[in-house]
Amino acid sequence: MPDLWSLFGQMWTYEFMVRGIAVTVLTGVVCAVISCWLVMIGWSLMGDALSHAVLPGVVIAYLLDIPFSVGATVTALIVVGLIFMVRHTSRIKPDVSMGVVFTMFFAFGLVLVSKNPSNIDLNHVLFGDLLGITNLDMYQVLVLAPLALVILLLRRRDLTAYTFDPIHLEAIGISSRRVGATLLVCLVLTVVTAMQAVGAILIVTLLITPGATALLLTERFTRMLMIAPVLSAFTSLTGIYLSYWFDTASGATVVAVGGAVFFLVWLVSPRGLRGFFDAYRKDEPCEVSQ
Repeated sequence: MPDLWSLFGQMWTYEFMVRGIAVTVLTGVVCAVISCWLVMIGWSLMGDALSHAVLPGVVIAYLLDIPFSVGATVTALIVVGLIFMVRHTSRIKPDVSMGVVFTMFFAFGLVLVSKNPSNIDLNHVLFGDLLGITNLDMYQVLVLAPLALVILLLRRRDLTAYTFDPIHLEAIGISSRRVGATLLVCLVLTVVTAMQAVGAILIVTLLITPGATALLLTERFTRMLMIAPVLSAFTSLTGIYLSYWFDTASGATVVAVGGAVFFLVWLVSPRGLRGFFDAYRKDEPCEVSQ
């Protein structure tokens, strides 16, 4: 039977594991904070759109031998600009504009990969390589993730007002479009950092699950901002430990643990399944004794 050291301590003696843990936990915390606003606004699809649409930028960065975060960031900013231009200059609804733009960019990225199959590791781009994170990758995350987090915390009042009452925001002289653009820039930085750990496919889960889980636990937004990152850090560490013990894909295991925690909270939460049955029982007619 393995001892406590082999179960909990030995993993920390490997440098690649420490890098993976640092990147994953930091990424998970930033994703959790921004997920609170995304869940409340209804921008969950935006995270999915950006995570797929940055593929051509990543491929071009690989071909030019430059940090892929540079190509991903530039492409993500272009995608955000296109989505909002289409949204505000036509009768196309937001979800349609996101769907059109991100599928076009994702398809263009696949075309580039098909033309250079030997130079691009598509699995690394789509599913991440948590245990293969280099020092350079870690330094990029250590710069971009805190930058996004600082911007979010400094502008949290404006972002919260934009989430719940954008008309009031305009009434006090603050442009709601600028606040929305700030949130999107932070989302771009978050997506770029999250790609290092879990890849393009699984990013959307990190950007939705923590905020959604926190929403089941509290009705106060300020508490959501505290609960979500704690949950994300816990699920990130737990997922990495499980992947180490059972030799499974690290990024996918982290995401799976986050989803399991969400459904566990949903089962027992007053705002989840338990609340549904409690409300159902209250609506049942009382039996009248004869």
